[in-house]
Amino acid sequence: MTGMSGDALSFGEFRLDPGQRKLLRDGVALELKSKALDILCALAAARGEVVGKDELMAKVWPGLVVEENNIQVHVSALRKALGEERSAPVHLVTVPGRGYRLLGVEDGGARAAALSGRPSIAVLPFENLGSDPAQGYFADGVVEDVIAGLSRVKWLSVIARNSSFVYRARAVDARQVGRELGVRYVLQGSVRRFEDRVRIAAQLVEARSATQLWAERYDRRLGDLFEVQDEIALSVVGAIEPGLRKAEVERVRRKRPETLDAYDLLLRALPYLYKLMPQASAPAIPLLEKALELEPDYSLAHAMLAWCLHVRFSRGGLREEDRQASIRHAQSAVAGGSDDALTLAIAAFVTWFDRHDADTAFDLFDRALALSPSSVVALGTSAVALAWSGESETAIRRAERALELSPFDSLNYLSYLALAGASFRLGRYDGAQAWARRAVEANPTFSVPYAYLAAALARLGRADEAKAVVAALLALDPGFSIARYRVTVGVNAEVFDDFGGAWRRAGMPD
Repeated sequence: MTGMSGDALSFGEFRLDPGQRKLLRDGVALELKSKALDILCALAAARGEVVGKDELMAKVWPGLVVEENNIQVHVSALRKALGEERSAPVHLVTVPGRGYRLLGVEDGGARAAALSGRPSIAVLPFENLGSDPAQGYFADGVVEDVIAGLSRVKWLSVIARNSSFVYRARAVDARQVGRELGVRYVLQGSVRRFEDRVRIAAQLVEARSATQLWAERYDRRLGDLFEVQDEIALSVVGAIEPGLRKAEVERVRRKRPETLDAYDLLLRALPYLYKLMPQASAPAIPLLEKALELEPDYSLAHAMLAWCLHVRFSRGGLREEDRQASIRHAQSAVAGGSDDALTLAIAAFVTWFDRHDADTAFDLFDRALALSPSSVVALGTSAVALAWSGESETAIRRAERALELSPFDSLNYLSYLALAGASFRLGRYDGAQAWARRAVEANPTFSVPYAYLAAALARLGRADEAKAVVAALLALDPGFSIARYRVTVGVNAEVFDDFGGAWRRAGMPD
């Protein structure tokens, strides 16, 4: 194997350069005999897979017949060089009856992604707090599902299981994990199973400062063990993604303004994005346009710009050029981002409201949820469109699921609106006014929740309250009218006319 070449690889604090035939620890070269280094290169090239003894012999001693204990001698020397005799992290593992594997291997590209400006996370093995060590498989199953779910979030770099699981059964500081794996965030947790219940605790930590950003506890009756495992994993992923969004926005606010790239520009736009009023969301538009200048195929930036242009169209004068631009950017987002749930959800929302192409919109919503069933944005936005389409029961299920997954998400007003609209359509006016009030409280500067509330109050016969709400709406959005609102949400005439009658009773301008 003297001619072996390839990209540099990292595992833990070690860096292996097969081309230069060097193993470094924290930048310092280690002494290794040639055959031990050959074995290490062969194991590293397998990327965590098991390499059989016969295969190792063929790679390290090609064309020669050697005793099997030659491998054992060099593996022992290799373990000593890696420090594994001093209770250091175990990287080199013997798989009885099969061979050896090297854990925690990352190639140069993955390492670079983890260390780049995009956020990165490592999910550590959850600690088994139960009395039965065999229950560790359940904890591992939850972690694997969480890793798989987070891996669907395309703006997030997730460290592979082989890398994060080298920390099993070790008390480690998040800062150490951050340094060794090159990640910005660390998810830690524990599992306790007792009688017919299971309790899982999880916390998200910023690695550099060891600051806890989010924590939650899940207490479930067991029933079907694997169904509970899936439910908990979905809940954790659904709650983590909004927390990461918030943490990333706070991080970029602390950066110097001149330190800009496309991703940071998008983050700077994010606080303005979901306000859904033209003046409030206007500062996001030039930031997203600049991001697209730097990265023309940035699908999520296209989707978010489409959203902002939809806001400007629907709340800012119904200019046809804004509608066409919103549709154009939504189509660009789908063309380049068909594997990203957030991009697909926003593009679907714009497609439904501005293009009135319900078939395409709901196909995109379904694709988003197939990619990430825990996407609160996909659940909430699709629930709003479903409610206006007359699909009340489905809208309620999706909105309730979004609120269950992330009860404190800043976008929950979308789910409240869906619940208000669906309840109104089903004649549940008390529920409709209660959900509409929650939407108003969640986003008091957005005019649309006031419209839902006014309609529900009018149907309840509370005319004076309904008129007061209309007055508050018009103070926020003087151009709001039944006809203007019909342009975007009037896809299903029967559903819209039901609201229209209530709004006229409340004194809404035609």
